Amino acid sequence: MKTSYYVAAAVALVAGGWVLSGQFHEAPATESGETAQTAQEVALPMVRVREQIAQPRSVEIILRGRTEAVRHVEVRAETKGKVIEVLAEKGSIVEDGALLARISDDDRQARLQQSKALLAQREVEYNAASKLAKQGFKSETATAEAMAKLEEAKAMVASMENDIAHTAIHAPFRGYVEERAAEIGDFLNVGDPVATVVDLDPILIIGQVTERDVPHLKVGMAGSARLITGDVLQGKIRFIGSTADEQTRTFRVELEVPNPDKRIIQGLSTELRLPVADLPAHLVSPAILTLADNGDIGVKTLNAENIVEFHPVTIVADGPDGIWLAGLPEKVTFITVGQEFVQPGQKVQPVPETGASGT
Repeated sequence: MKTSYYVAAAVALVAGGWVLSGQFHEAPATESGETAQTAQEVALPMVRVREQIAQPRSVEIILRGRTEAVRHVEVRAETKGKVIEVLAEKGSIVEDGALLARISDDDRQARLQQSKALLAQREVEYNAASKLAKQGFKSETATAEAMAKLEEAKAMVASMENDIAHTAIHAPFRGYVEERAAEIGDFLNVGDPVATVVDLDPILIIGQVTERDVPHLKVGMAGSARLITGDVLQGKIRFIGSTADEQTRTFRVELEVPNPDKRIIQGLSTELRLPVADLPAHLVSPAILTLADNGDIGVKTLNAENIVEFHPVTIVADGPDGIWLAGLPEKVTFITVGQEFVQPGQKVQPVPETGASGT
C-alpha cells in the first residue's frame, strides 16, 4: 500500500517538473522575440511630419533669367579687297543700312566697263544673226550661239556690278555696334568678319521653364522681370520652346520687353515672373526644402508605407508666412524635421506635428 503512494508521488513530481521545465523553456524565447521587435522599431529613424492639403492660389512662375538681344549678327565681307574706310565705331548706334566699312574698288570699275563693252558687242552680233536668220542666210544653231554669248555677257556685267556693290558694307538693321573687327588697311577675304551688330529693341528676357510648368504658359501672356538694379520691366511672352533641353529637361521661354532707348543691355541677370491661372499649391517653410543629387530643389515626403520620397518643386510665390510650392500632389505628408538625415526609399518612423496648419 505504501508502495502505491510512493509511485503516485513520484509520477506527480515528474509531471510537475515537466510542466515547469516547459514554461521556463518558452519564456526566454518570448522575451527574446519581444526584444528583437522593440529593437527593430527603435532602429527606424524618427522624423517629424505634417500632413497638408493644397490650396488654390493665383501664383506666379518665378524663374532666374537674363537679358538677350533680339538679333545678333556678325556682318562679314562678301567680296575680297583692302579696307579703305571704316565708319562703324565700337559702342555706337547705327541706323538700318548705314555704311560700316568700304573695300577698295581696285580695278573693278575698269572690268565693269570692259564687261559692258563686250555686252554691247554681243548685242550687235545677236541682232545681226537674227536678221540673217529671218532672211535664210543664218542657221538656227548660229543664232542660238549668238544668244548664248549675249546672255553670258549680261551675266558678267551683273556679276561685276554686284561685286562692286559688296565693296560697301552696310548695317543689316538699326542696332548697337558690339565689335569692330576690320580696320583701315586690313585685307579681307570673303567671309571675314567686319563688325558685330546687335538689336536691343525690343530686349528679350530669357528663362527656362520646367516640364511641369510649361503647360500653364501661352504666347501673348503678360509677364514682368526685375533687373539686378531693381528696375521692373513689363512685357509679353513671345516664344515658348517645344523641345526640352536634353540635360535640364526645361523649355526656353522668351519675354519681349520694349527698349526704345536701348538702355537695357544684353547679359543682365533678372528675376522673371510669369503670372498663371489658379494652381494647387502648398504653403511651407523654406527650411523644409532640400536638394537632390542632380541639383533639383524639392521636398521629402512620406507615402502610405512610411517610405521617404523626393519631389521636385517649383516656387511660385513667397511671403512673410513662407513659400508656395507647386508640382506636388493635392495631399502630401511633408517631413518637416530630420529630412536631411534620411534618403528616398528609406523607411522611417513618423512623429506627427501638433497644431499643423493646412491640414
